[in-house]
Amino acid sequence: MNSMHSTSGLGKPAVVIKRVAETQWHAVEDDRVVGRGDTSRRPDGRIFVSIDAWHGAAFDRLAEAMLADLPKPLYTLVDEVDLELTSHWARAGFTTRRREWEYLVPTDPRVTGLGAALPPPDVTIMALGAAEEGPLRALDRVIRDEVEATVGWQEMPAEVLPRPADVTVLDPSKYAVAARSDEYVGLVRLAPVPRQPRIGLLAVRSDQHRRGIARALLAHVLGSLHSGGIETASAEVNESNAAAMALFEGAGARRANSNLELVLR
Repeated sequence: MNSMHSTSGLGKPAVVIKRVAETQWHAVEDDRVVGRGDTSRRPDGRIFVSIDAWHGAAFDRLAEAMLADLPKPLYTLVDEVDLELTSHWARAGFTTRRREWEYLVPTDPRVTGLGAALPPPDVTIMALGAAEEGPLRALDRVIRDEVEATVGWQEMPAEVLPRPADVTVLDPSKYAVAARSDEYVGLVRLAPVPRQPRIGLLAVRSDQHRRGIARALLAHVLGSLHSGGIETASAEVNESNAAAMALFEGAGARRANSNLELVLR
């Protein structure tokens, strides 16, 4: 790729924008790279953009060039406390679409109050890594279809891992599941981030809601982490998901940070 855009201020070196790959742009000033932009396509098909620049002028030039080359809508994620970066994206025309809270969740059952959170009598919780791949993928597909038919998968916590077409469960060892008879009805995915594992997804099939299954899955995963010496886990929850916020806050989780998803339509 070699498309180029350039601009200069009075008495200042020109900032030259080069598209160096299908998904990458560089801002060059005085033969130095002073900014980089890239894009990634999420599993739901949306295009997310990111820019890392030395100064505001390089950011603005990169944004101008990238937005001219890319189809709309475009999305990006920013830490809500990073007011400078948020203002850069606002200058480029992006607006806030949603907020995602990051929670820190204690694992000690004496703190969470989840020690007595048992599943219904006809449901068994299977530990991380014990799920069979076929039924797990079937449940994942059902849950995704249910979400798409209601709020839409774009309202779920951001997923950044690239996936082959139609493959959503990459590593079954990261899942604990709730089993009923010969089928799975709930799941929780745990990313084993060092020192502070992340709960990436907690979901129950719609016909099994309000039976305490999600609470039992959360209790199982947090209890397992506590037994392994892990004191806290993290989780990301869309602020519009009142049920999930109530579940985590009821277990003693506290809000530690928030991310904004911005959109340019």
